Amino acid sequence: MTVQVSRAPLADSGAGAEIERWTLSSGPVEVSVLSLGATLHTVRVPDRTGAVAQVLLCTEELAGILGPARHYGATVGRYANRIGDSSFTLDGVAHRLAPTGPGVTLHGGPDGFADRTWAAEQVADGERAGVRLHLHSPDGDQGFPGALDTWVSYLLAPDGELAIEYRAVTTRPTVINLTNHAYFNLNGEGSGDVLGHLLTVEADLITPTDGRQVPTGEYLPVAGTPFDFTTPRPIGERIREEHPQLAGTGGYDHNWVLRSDAQDTRPVRAAVLQDPVSGRWLEVWTTEPGIQVYTANGFAGAVTGPSGTAYGPFTGVALETQHFPDSPHHPRFPSTELRPGEEFRSVTLLRFGC
Repeated sequence: MTVQVSRAPLADSGAGAEIERWTLSSGPVEVSVLSLGATLHTVRVPDRTGAVAQVLLCTEELAGILGPARHYGATVGRYANRIGDSSFTLDGVAHRLAPTGPGVTLHGGPDGFADRTWAAEQVADGERAGVRLHLHSPDGDQGFPGALDTWVSYLLAPDGELAIEYRAVTTRPTVINLTNHAYFNLNGEGSGDVLGHLLTVEADLITPTDGRQVPTGEYLPVAGTPFDFTTPRPIGERIREEHPQLAGTGGYDHNWVLRSDAQDTRPVRAAVLQDPVSGRWLEVWTTEPGIQVYTANGFAGAVTGPSGTAYGPFTGVALETQHFPDSPHHPRFPSTELRPGEEFRSVTLLRFGC
C-alpha cells in the first residue's frame, strides 16, 4: 500500500497568500493539512466495523478557520502555551512579549504561528510521504529574539501512522516551544462529548498553575487526585470533583510531566485515548517531556463542524505534546532555549487503531 499525496487551493487568506489543502491517504486513513497555521485539519479513520469518520473538530467555513477555530489543529508557536508576565530574561537581557491577556502571552502572541500562511512542498521519507511546511519568523517577532526558521512535516505511513516532525534554527539565543493543537473525538466530530473516552497518561506529576493558568514552578503528584490517569479512566469520571486545580478551569487544561527522559530523542508513549462506542483508539508517542490535556472547557458553540453541530464544552480533547509552559521562568523545568548553531528537533507520532 502506497501513500497518496495531493494538493488543492482552499481559499485566499485576504493577505495575498493562497491557503492550500494537502491531502495524504493510505487505505481507509485520510489526513488533510492546511498551509494556514501548518494545520492538521482533518483525520479520517475506520471504526471496529470499518465505518470511516472524521475524528478532529474542525470547520470548513473560512471565517471560522480565520476566527474562533484558528488554533484547531494548528502548529502553535513560537512558544506554545503560556509565558507569565508576557516577558522573560535570557542571558541577562529582558524581552517583552506581545500579550494575549492580562499578565500572559498564550501560543506565541496575538499574531502567532497559527495565524501565518506557511510555504509547503511535498516530501517523502522511505515509504512515508506527506508535506513539509516552512515559516520564517523575523528577529523581534511578537517580542521574541532571533530570526527563526521553522519546518513542520506531516508524514503518513502505509499503516496509517502519522508523524509530525518539527525542526527550527535561530540567529540569536531564544526560546521555543512548538505543538499541534488538534482536538480529538474518536466517535466522530459532532457526535457528542468525550467524557466517556478512556484516557491514559504516562505521567505521575502535573505542573500546577495559578489563577492565570501559568505554572507555579512546583510539581504535584497525581496519585489520589482527579489528575490520575496512570491507568485508563473515563475523562469525565472525576472532572467535576472539587480540587483547587479544577476550580478555575472548569475541566482539564494542565501539563502532565511525562515519565520519559526529556533528553531522549526516541519517541515514547505519552498517552492513549480510547472510545468504547466506536472502538477507535489513539496512541500518542513523543520526544517531548510534557503533554497538555485540554478538554475544551471553554467552548461555547462559536464553531460549527461539518456535521452541522456547534461545538460546546467537552466535545473534543487536545493532547498537546510540548515542553512545559512558562519554562523560561522556572530553571527546574526542561530548558526551552535554542542558540545559534543548534537545531531544535521534536517528533510526535499519532497511531490510530480500532
